[in-house]
Amino acid sequence: MLTTMLMSLGLLALEPVVPGLEQQVRQLLLSIRFDNALLHGMLGLLLFAGALHVRLVDLARQRWVIGILASASVIGATILVGLGAWGLFTLLGLDVPVIYCLIFGALIAPTDPIAVLGILKGAGVPSSIETKITGEALFNDGVAIVTFVVLLAIAASGQPMALPTIIGVFVKEALGALALGLLVGWLANRLLRSVDDDKAVVLITLAVATSVFSLADRLHLSAPIAVVVAGLLLGNHTQSLAMSSHSRDQLKNFWELVDEILNAALFVMIGLEVLILDFTGQYLAAGFLVIPLVLLARLISIGLPIGVMRRFRSFSPGVVTLLTWGGLRGGVSVALALSLPAGDIRDTLVAVTYVVVVFSIVVQGLTLGLVVRATTARAKKELAKIGRVPP
Repeated sequence: MLTTMLMSLGLLALEPVVPGLEQQVRQLLLSIRFDNALLHGMLGLLLFAGALHVRLVDLARQRWVIGILASASVIGATILVGLGAWGLFTLLGLDVPVIYCLIFGALIAPTDPIAVLGILKGAGVPSSIETKITGEALFNDGVAIVTFVVLLAIAASGQPMALPTIIGVFVKEALGALALGLLVGWLANRLLRSVDDDKAVVLITLAVATSVFSLADRLHLSAPIAVVVAGLLLGNHTQSLAMSSHSRDQLKNFWELVDEILNAALFVMIGLEVLILDFTGQYLAAGFLVIPLVLLARLISIGLPIGVMRRFRSFSPGVVTLLTWGGLRGGVSVALALSLPAGDIRDTLVAVTYVVVVFSIVVQGLTLGLVVRATTARAKKELAKIGRVPP
């Protein structure tokens, strides 16, 4: 992403030397439609690839923590960021209504599964915390996108939506997506039991990843939740019972390759977006001021529920710190911002979102390993003082 951003700045610098070059690249990027490419194309494959390699047993152990972080914490962060952003925008003279500030809170609240899964591979995060971060990242997109859609509908209509209606939308989208993911996963499992061909196995899983996402979209269900559920089912129950070891290896290699290719394409696209976004002094100032707001909202929205849950279960030392710093934002936030209706408000929110995402991926992503080591070392010292052996 950094390399592509430097290339984008290089293209801007070459404009006086090669007239029209920047405009040609802009037209190419606008024709791609980043929001459609990610939200209705790449996201399903990336989520499926991520879910396929997650152990369901580990998720089950952390199910209550992941469930709360992927739902209540997302809604809490949406409110905190939305109200805080409204105050900051007002101080800077940016006219962004409260409802659109809440929309911004919804699109920036969820952690990005693509960024998170990519960074965690080499960060050395303790396994229990890695499971929490991964599980949250896989499921919170569904909650955040539903929240985003509901708030956007309220903004478009100008009329408040009744609370029972909002709850009904959430229940329909989440439970319907869960049922659809289980159904398609079960059908694929039955089919895979009768197949003993590596290529057919790969093609069936590819069909599942694309079809379940598209079908959920058509039925107005949460497509991210549906594809994650199908991926978890095929990655655990099906691989252990319906595939030979050779087929499992082929499947793993294929989806790892898909994951790497689409990750590279996604972060290249994020880097190229510099060319088509409008950055003013106000927008940049707002973006830099929103960064600590987003981190604080993340800290509060996960710190409070974990503080309550500590009465009933134990947590690894430094869990709140690592969950806060490891909650990366990425392409999903940018894509949701780009899907907003055109206008000054969209320009403001897209620029601010981009600043937050770049900071998250570059600063948080590249320093996560350092934070893990520092947190672990501090926890060991604290445990040594009270005579306990660190886990």
